[in-house]
Amino acid sequence: MKKYYSIKDLEHLSGIKAHTLRIWEQRYGILNPCRTETNIRFYGDKELKLVLNIALLQSKGGFKISEIVKMSDDDIFSHILAFSQSISGFPEHIQSLTLAMLDLDESRFQLLTHNIIKKYGFESYMLNIIHPFMRRLGTLWLSGSVGPAQEHFISHLIRQKVIAAIDAQGFNLKPHSKKFLLYLPEGELHEIGILFANYILRARKHSVVYLGQSLPYEELLIAYGVHQPDYIFSVFTSEPNSGLIDNYLEKMHLDLPKSKILLTGYQALQPTCQVPANINLLMDFQSLIDLADNA
Repeated sequence: MKKYYSIKDLEHLSGIKAHTLRIWEQRYGILNPCRTETNIRFYGDKELKLVLNIALLQSKGGFKISEIVKMSDDDIFSHILAFSQSISGFPEHIQSLTLAMLDLDESRFQLLTHNIIKKYGFESYMLNIIHPFMRRLGTLWLSGSVGPAQEHFISHLIRQKVIAAIDAQGFNLKPHSKKFLLYLPEGELHEIGILFANYILRARKHSVVYLGQSLPYEELLIAYGVHQPDYIFSVFTSEPNSGLIDNYLEKMHLDLPKSKILLTGYQALQPTCQVPANINLLMDFQSLIDLADNA
């Protein structure tokens, strides 16, 4: 699966400035860009993976670029493999996850995830690694730097982990638990956010009605009438779009008056009108955790 990257893509993925990469290219010859007919540099998978590995070797191993350029491919692989079992910093975890995605390497993903969850716990894994990683993935997807196969591959693996964590919570409710209805609006398919919300709420012994992806608004109203939830939660990543968001919020305010509505996601945080009183915009999932702890 051959992909091509600009030097800005390499900078965004690795955190190494484009200016520094150009100096290394001239001084050490570590990157071998191709050029378009208009003489614009572009790089392939091999160069991207090398830059990501260099970033890890510098940040985790304290290696200088002058030392790294003397390493063989086997030397680099040995150091990176050792880091994958002892990484303690979240940016480095995100870099390793990015490499696993680019290589479609499930075993690397599983080893990395096992080590992180064992050390920090599942919620920290999701909050500090997966959500920053998914934001990065969204940017790369829009720029065309990551293909559908890579995006589907990593999203499926993450989704599996969240579902397994949900199943492990059981269905025991605490006294005076609250009922949360979770859904995504019609056309919205980015499910990992509400799956994580499902986990957060079940871990705190609240009742959850999970309605999943791309729910027509009329079906939301039916479920609301049946369950009368204390809270309705959704993540608006791409839908409803910016031209419809204000009207959608007003409809929720009028049609769902007995529930407190909790929304997050890029589109939810872009309204141009005043947000109705029974709608609360959450800046992040830590806000949902705090609410669930105190509900």
